[in-house]
Amino acid sequence: MDQSLINRIVEAALMAATQPLTLAQLHGLFPEEEPAPEGSVEAAVQQLTDACADRGVELVEVASGYRYQVKADVHAWVARLWTERKTKYTRATLETLALIAYRQPITRGEIEQVRGVAVSSNIIQALEEREWIRVVGHRDVPGKPALFGTTKGFLDYFGLKRLDELPPLSELKDIGELEPQLPLDGAPLPVSIASGDAVDGAQDESTPDESTDAADDGNDTDDGQQSTPASGDADEDTASDDAGGDADDHDEPQPEDDDAAASDQEDRAPSEQKQ
Repeated sequence: MDQSLINRIVEAALMAATQPLTLAQLHGLFPEEEPAPEGSVEAAVQQLTDACADRGVELVEVASGYRYQVKADVHAWVARLWTERKTKYTRATLETLALIAYRQPITRGEIEQVRGVAVSSNIIQALEEREWIRVVGHRDVPGKPALFGTTKGFLDYFGLKRLDELPPLSELKDIGELEPQLPLDGAPLPVSIASGDAVDGAQDESTPDESTDAADDGNDTDDGQQSTPASGDADEDTASDDAGGDADDHDEPQPEDDDAAASDQEDRAPSEQKQ
């Protein structure tokens, strides 16, 4: 059996399959009485991969095997063939999936401890129905909680062959939003914080002006206080004159009305008689 025929058989099988095919499955395409020569299937896969260099599809290896898939540079146009609405997952679902992927095997309680909130049973059920996660065992603690891990379907969906191909946490764009922290010295500030600092800065810039005005007022007051001793002698003389005038006024008895004087004498007369 020549290599060109083997190439066409492998290509046709990969095109017709609804799921990725492993090398064992590709070898199984040939009967036992007429098997493919040793290494011919692997050579066919390599030649088909190289032939896709200038095509709109590519032959890639994922966790479940080999498959043809649309290249990223033409995906936007090909995606118009699928009219169904794109599924959107909640933030809680994506956070739960990320924790399982990066920290597997992990229990539901450990997920809740990291996220700080309870994990809904609907989230776990939805991920299991999507065949992205599965129970891989039970932790040997009271209650025997289930341990969750990802599946090959999860790797296939994201075009990965192994878990170590996951991007490191430091490269994730939204990882900082999960646990926001204050920036270190010299670190760029978020837009919201930067704008707040700008406002604070504007207030701080206006503060020195107000302090300057207050200082000017204080200087004016100090100047007034300093000018007071200069005129102290004149004020003391004036105060002395006023005090003397008041004393003179008190020394001179004020005339009383005749009726008031007569009334006082009448009030005193009965008291003197009693004595």
